[in-house]
Amino acid sequence: MLWNTLILALRSIRRNLLRSFLTVLGIVIGVSAVITMVTLGSGATQAVQNQISSLGTNLLMIRPGQRMGPGSGGSTAPSFKDTDADLIATQISGITAVAPEARSSVTLVAGGQNWSSSVVGSTNAWLETGNWELAAGRTFTDAELRAGAAVCIIGTTIQRQLYGGGDPIGQQLRVKQMPCQVIGLFKSKGQGSFGNDQDEVVLMPLKTLQRRVTGNTNVNTLLVSVDPASDTNRIKSALTQLLRELRKLSSSDDDNFNVLDTKQLADTLSGTTKVMTMLLGAVAAVSLLVGGIGVMNIMLVSVTERTREIGLRLAIGALEREVLMQFLIEAVVLASLGGLIGIVLATGASIGLARLMQVPYVFQPGTNLLSFVFSAGIGVLFGYFPARRAARLDPIEALRHE
Repeated sequence: MLWNTLILALRSIRRNLLRSFLTVLGIVIGVSAVITMVTLGSGATQAVQNQISSLGTNLLMIRPGQRMGPGSGGSTAPSFKDTDADLIATQISGITAVAPEARSSVTLVAGGQNWSSSVVGSTNAWLETGNWELAAGRTFTDAELRAGAAVCIIGTTIQRQLYGGGDPIGQQLRVKQMPCQVIGLFKSKGQGSFGNDQDEVVLMPLKTLQRRVTGNTNVNTLLVSVDPASDTNRIKSALTQLLRELRKLSSSDDDNFNVLDTKQLADTLSGTTKVMTMLLGAVAAVSLLVGGIGVMNIMLVSVTERTREIGLRLAIGALEREVLMQFLIEAVVLASLGGLIGIVLATGASIGLARLMQVPYVFQPGTNLLSFVFSAGIGVLFGYFPARRAARLDPIEALRHE
């Protein structure tokens, strides 16, 4: 009996293909909009997490001043010393690496080409704190770090701009007025979390930068990589206490440094993108409700047009529940078909837009399944009233209907 009812419903849909298509279209747009918004939002969240993690694993960034950004007081707060990194590494447990960092903007010259960039002075620990890997060459030796040797490791952007993408190992690079030998090449890391090109980097020993580029012993940043098994809050508290002692701050003095936890930054940004994704998904879900109203409207029209047919079926012995089931199945089939088409369109649109936006495509099986079930539920919800109206028609009055 259920099979015969399904056949009747499909025949009715086939008799009015254009009307059925327009009915399905509302559901298609609603389902595809919801899935596309949620998928792109998830991809944006994943991109934020990936970009933040590219800064370093469980990384704490310590800088002078009471806060980050303009007006932080970083210009008046005293800089760090390279010995601060050694004290942090030896006196605080649960830390895998500590790297002092100083930066300077300079002009790089090689092979008749020049390029303005930022040069970093640090130690080999800088590679560990920032998750950097070498594509070629080697890191600094202890002797080079102690002596402040004129050696450097460059990123792929510098390689491309100054060496035409060729092998830079052993080549000369002039940093400001200082000739420097390239001993290593970093693997590419791409765009950073703040839109910067992470591959536009030149790393040299800290003493080299201080003596021959900046002319001072300032250390702008301390990078601390925390063991994942350790309590980050405990380490941050220990860092604050130690730095207050090193910087001779009394109990009444405010901290003249700030500690940025990149994991907390990632969680905050990810939380923001998730909220935006939920908001966009909710807005897109409204179109599903509009599509459901369209289904109910078309089904009411269908009941009016087929009043004599319904009366004839009831007159020859069809039960009310059979008529109810026929129209209800017709509504559910239309809504489910719209859900399936919407999933297919959303998948294609999500992949294309993800590439355009340069975010990863994250397949959401739960969202796809929920959208399909919701579309079928829309068919049941908005198809029940027209189906009940058809089932309750008086056969005699229905046969009289013109």
